[in-house]
Amino acid sequence: MLLMLRESVSSRLWVAMDRWYLCKHFFSFLEENNFDWVTKAKRNTALFRKVIEPGTRRERYVPLTPVMLIREVFKQLARQATSGLSSISIPGIYMKRPYTTVNRKGKQVTKQRYVQVAAVVAMRLKEDEFTESDSIQAEQEEDPATYKGAYLLISNRYDVPKDVVKTYAKRWRIEVFFRAAKQELAFEKCHSESEAHHHAHFELLFAAETLLAVALFELNKEKTSDDEGYTHGEMVRGLFHTRCQVRVNNHKGIQRISIDCDTQVQQFARLIELFWPEHYLMLLWATPKPDIYQGLPRTA
Repeated sequence: MLLMLRESVSSRLWVAMDRWYLCKHFFSFLEENNFDWVTKAKRNTALFRKVIEPGTRRERYVPLTPVMLIREVFKQLARQATSGLSSISIPGIYMKRPYTTVNRKGKQVTKQRYVQVAAVVAMRLKEDEFTESDSIQAEQEEDPATYKGAYLLISNRYDVPKDVVKTYAKRWRIEVFFRAAKQELAFEKCHSESEAHHHAHFELLFAAETLLAVALFELNKEKTSDDEGYTHGEMVRGLFHTRCQVRVNNHKGIQRISIDCDTQVQQFARLIELFWPEHYLMLLWATPKPDIYQGLPRTA
């Protein structure tokens, strides 16, 4: 999927993922294809700090755990703002990464090398405000590294630690979207065994969610309190579950198509007016010819 994206987009992109995708080979794949990545460190993620020995000036890599890093800066982190996302970057942190090379006998072998990574301790992430009671409990080694509500984020972009935190914070929107898609947009209700059908189902679902986002913004942008406006579920029931009737009639010898909607759709009148095309909506059944189309004028 990421390689398909690369066929149409050449710019550098972020991949924000949860800890289930923490895989060193995957990190190498992302970097080779011009992707940046960020994720939470697990409790058993092996990290190292590069130190210079005072006498010999030799480089040495000292192993440490993510929890040890969090403890180092937790007091300083806690002194920051008492509300909102806060973070501290720890420089000089490395991770062992595999790479393939050829030995003296001409055979390919896999070796390990130290690669610098961003290590950012963050707390008060948006996802901490939610609980997933139906989530599968992970094994102890799969749990995220945490200490008193603080987490360790790791990324290949050690040069821009602030962007690392901002990018990971946006990841929670994806989780919210999938929860809404499963509960209200029939994400798991495609029973076809065809891969093409599943792709079409997902694309239609994304289009529906985009329409909902725009409609939600239009209806809620003027609200003055939390009691006003509409929730995502109310939007789905009002916009997509509205009853309608399609009629074909003649007016002065011109055939017209009329769509009569339930009164529930009245709240979306401004949205329909905003996006209805200025000119005729061409419904073509074959090659574009003036005599083969149905025109829907802006009188609907």
